[in-house]
Amino acid sequence: MTGSGDASRAGQGHHRRSGSILHVDMDAFFVSVELLRHPELRGLPVAVGGSGRRGVVASASYEARAYGVKSAMPAVQARRQCPDLVFLPGDHALYLEVSERIMSILRSFTPLVEPLSVDEAFLDVSGSRHHPVEIGHRIRRRVREEEGIGCAVGVASIKFLAKLGSKLAKPEPTPSGPAGGIGVYEVGVGQERAFLSPRPVSDIWGVGPATLASLTRIGITTIGELAEFSIERLVEVVGKAQGRHLHNLANAVDPRPVNPSTEPKSMSREETFPRDLHTHEAIGAVVVGLSDSVASRLRAAGLAGRKITVKVRFGDFRTITRSCTPAGPVDSGVVLAREAKRLLDSVDVASGVRLIGVGVSELEGTGRHQLSLDDIGSPSWRDVDRAIDLIRDRFGDGAIHPGAKQAAGSGTNRWLKPGSP
Repeated sequence: MTGSGDASRAGQGHHRRSGSILHVDMDAFFVSVELLRHPELRGLPVAVGGSGRRGVVASASYEARAYGVKSAMPAVQARRQCPDLVFLPGDHALYLEVSERIMSILRSFTPLVEPLSVDEAFLDVSGSRHHPVEIGHRIRRRVREEEGIGCAVGVASIKFLAKLGSKLAKPEPTPSGPAGGIGVYEVGVGQERAFLSPRPVSDIWGVGPATLASLTRIGITTIGELAEFSIERLVEVVGKAQGRHLHNLANAVDPRPVNPSTEPKSMSREETFPRDLHTHEAIGAVVVGLSDSVASRLRAAGLAGRKITVKVRFGDFRTITRSCTPAGPVDSGVVLAREAKRLLDSVDVASGVRLIGVGVSELEGTGRHQLSLDDIGSPSWRDVDRAIDLIRDRFGDGAIHPGAKQAAGSGTNRWLKPGSP
């Protein structure tokens, strides 16, 4: 395994065989993007997310992380730990736009890029004539120069180790900002087991609190101990699939290739409410907006989905889902909202709902779409969707939105321009 010293020798007769898998991870991505348009906040503890009683931190600056603020932390707790924390609302359209530009940078190094989320991706650079560590540094320079954002890169022979490497390449949080961090961390070929052996088992993908407790009970605390443990006994403790998965990763076995396919498996949106909602009418108004957003993204990607899922989280954090499969693939906000509301009709919401989500899965290209009864007549919902998309393409996403009657679940559909009565 190597750090910054080996990285400086990359491309200069470096004798150690190197893995060809890179994991690139942006530094505090949402916050970093926000600070580009709010430079006056640099050096302050900043978080992106909901600041209300039900809000959750989506991203935190290194200054905020020094106080223990981290992603998925409730906003109330974050403020207790850092009273001076500055909260900014999220702008996911902007983050997606920046992400797409960053992914284009990555694809300029290799076509084998597998995005994991908006701020991280795997790359396979086995076809490049440049040393993988050198490529890692070049990526960091270009992302910094072109987008003004920092990132860390892990280099290894397998995905699991590359992702661990990027984590180790990141700087440490301090009240005055990020400190240290070598930027590119390489786990050399042949050094995998030695690198993994002393590390905690919690570093392995799939080891959450429950699995960690099970492993601790049988005396396993390090990856090295897990690698030497009887796989038969491990399967008895955590199950067959999980046992083999953990045993393989502990022994640096991860055959998964970098999959350059960028087609999403599903699309969804969800919203957490400042106060619990107790009626179908109130929840239905939100479902319309979520459905419109999901459908708009589907059409922009040229996709439609055959399965619709509604997610409901109650005030006590109990979470349920309801799903259905319509007669044909769906990419219309009106149709999606109608089906989502129908699913919600069977759910008792009187106790209070804190979160609602709408998702579409089993996606396929819209070129395979067949006419349904909804498409017959003039105008069809497909005509309405096309008109909406044209308006948004010309005037922006906020130019038109679902109106109050549809939101209230009246069965009619009004589309309003901002400021309309």
